[in-house]
Amino acid sequence: MAGGGTRNWRLVRADTDAVPPSARRFMARARQRRLRAAMPWLIGAGVLLSAGGLTWLVYGTSVLGVREVRVVGAEILTADQVRDAAAVRLELPLARVDLDGVGARVRGLPAVDHVVVQRDWPSGVVIEVVERTPVAAVPSGGQFQLIDDEGVPFRVVAAAPGDLPLARLATPGGGDANTASALTVLAALSDELREQLVAISVDRAVNIRLELRKGRVVVWGDDTKSDRKSTVATALLRQKGDEIDVSAPSVVTIR
Repeated sequence: MAGGGTRNWRLVRADTDAVPPSARRFMARARQRRLRAAMPWLIGAGVLLSAGGLTWLVYGTSVLGVREVRVVGAEILTADQVRDAAAVRLELPLARVDLDGVGARVRGLPAVDHVVVQRDWPSGVVIEVVERTPVAAVPSGGQFQLIDDEGVPFRVVAAAPGDLPLARLATPGGGDANTASALTVLAALSDELREQLVAISVDRAVNIRLELRKGRVVVWGDDTKSDRKSTVATALLRQKGDEIDVSAPSVVTIR
């Protein structure tokens, strides 16, 4: 053995042909098994990354932020009054807008009966309001409070609308007994009585009076049997007399 018996070793890379076909097939199947085993994890990671990116885009950026607050149905109120009450911040991500909170703030406006708030993708909020409908005007300090069919005062005007009767009430409101009595009687009036009605006066629950055109008066009494009283009073409108008393509808008097 030359060189004092020392061997010189060399690493030689085997040619592919040197690996038996069976071994190559085994290694290929092993790689495929590893790839198949990893694929669900790769897909899951991709889905999570995509979902995270989408969530961040929708909730964390102004890309889908509020650009417009549109008001529908406002007539008594202006659109700006509704927007101011809604207090929706522009460019706030639309997905983060508290629709219930917006609705509650808008319902705080006296003229609003109810409200529906919706998202209008990709960048709008729609506020649909239904305003209260006045049924009478209550004189108050030289002005007039409009009340709806629940007795809620919701607007003050300088002059009484010509198509509304006056309601002479000391303390109009949804919880006021005299207001409730006035509304009960107004709801029971026939078209003929309603057409001639100028004002309804309730100073106490048992003393309701209707003021008609030409100075005529209908003494109503309390609000019980209002449908019957309306029928009787309507039938007596063609009779002469300035005062029709239907407080006891089975025994009426005309003066």
